[in-house]
Amino acid sequence: MPRKNLIAGNWKMNSTIPEAVVLAQEISNRMERDWLELVDVAVCPPFVDLKPVKSVFEFDRVDIAVGAQNVYWEPKGAFTGEISIAMIKNIGCAFCIVGHSERRNLFGETNEEVNLKARALIEADITPIICVGESLSVRDGGTYLDFVTAQVRAAYAGMDAADAARTVVAYEPVWAIGTGRTATPEQAEEVCAAIRATVSDMFGAEVAESLRVLYGGSMNEGNAALLLAEPDIDGGLIGGAALKADSFIQIVKEAC
Repeated sequence: MPRKNLIAGNWKMNSTIPEAVVLAQEISNRMERDWLELVDVAVCPPFVDLKPVKSVFEFDRVDIAVGAQNVYWEPKGAFTGEISIAMIKNIGCAFCIVGHSERRNLFGETNEEVNLKARALIEADITPIICVGESLSVRDGGTYLDFVTAQVRAAYAGMDAADAARTVVAYEPVWAIGTGRTATPEQAEEVCAAIRATVSDMFGAEVAESLRVLYGGSMNEGNAALLLAEPDIDGGLIGGAALKADSFIQIVKEAC
């Protein structure tokens, strides 16, 4: 059975509540409802925007999911500044990004923490979008496939095949995020194929073939079609282009 593309917008630390409501409404207004039978669509706004954005989509009865950008794995307690899985589940989040390169590089998130978050999300029936990817120095050093596949193995440690089948992976070459640079379709496909091969080695071909692998390095309306044409790229984790309704909608259209 063909994999259904997923286009997920990562709004990062952008949009106050009024701005988020306007953007969500613009996306809803421009979304052709029959597209959503062909492609899954989600947006991942900041925590304070999750409920207002979810409310817009519910009121419009449009099947666009919301996801969180991060979460903590403990159920509750003295963890000032953190957000629990129960909190985002109560809002109605279907997805949660874990291990984004900005979380790893700016806030020191480790492979072990990514694994703890992913496993806790699966237990709560929320789909983790597990981010992996290499820096420019790793890319230029030629060890990028080993580096990324090691991240994959660490993220899936302790999971079984049923757990792995409930995840999404996003390949985000760090050197192509927010820089205006984009991996060529061939470069992106090489790594996405290696990610799928690693999952196959860990959990079997059936899980690997059902797994959605997204590309997350500056995908936009100009390059989406070429990237999505690659056999092992099943959608995108969209950054800057997700902050403009027109560009986000065009990417969704390309993914249909």
